[in-house]
Amino acid sequence: MDELILLRHGETEWSRDGRHTGRTDLPLTPKGEEQARALAPALKGKNFSLVLVSPASRARRTAELAGLTGYEVDPNLWEWDYGGYEGITTADIRKRRPGWYLWREGVVPGDAEHPGETIEQVAERADKVITRALQAEGTVVLVAHGHFLRVLAARWLDLPPQDGRFFKLDTGTISALGFEHEEHAVARWNCPVSK
Repeated sequence: MDELILLRHGETEWSRDGRHTGRTDLPLTPKGEEQARALAPALKGKNFSLVLVSPASRARRTAELAGLTGYEVDPNLWEWDYGGYEGITTADIRKRRPGWYLWREGVVPGDAEHPGETIEQVAERADKVITRALQAEGTVVLVAHGHFLRVLAARWLDLPPQDGRFFKLDTGTISALGFEHEEHAVARWNCPVSK
């Protein structure tokens, strides 16, 4: 693999409002669709050996609007399962748990559809994606979610998954992981392509 391009899906109603959106399958907002279309010029004319997309409709729609065809859905790319915090903002969680921070305290169990995941479980999925990407030739593209891609970036750099907290990632952005002298490196991060 030469380069790993990361696309965070476009805006949804919940991402706009700061609500934790793990496994709830929400569509893109009109702005999110605009963000996804704006990714297309950055990808146009490039050959990708592998394109992996989260099962979430927001990620699949982002891939399609960005002009990515022939992608494969990979369940390892799902967003962090927020369990009992699904759909809730950080401010609302902190009313019950002052000082709560996802990267330190994690999540509480939820219902059957949102049982929750530890950060270590998210990292295990990220490691599987990295292993798969490294086996491909050329450039690989992943279309997924904010917290998941932040954990993946930390794992790419052989950091603990909690260090994903240092990699702020906005909707509708493009990032790239690569190499410097055969060592894993960040080539670019959280680059907006729309206005």
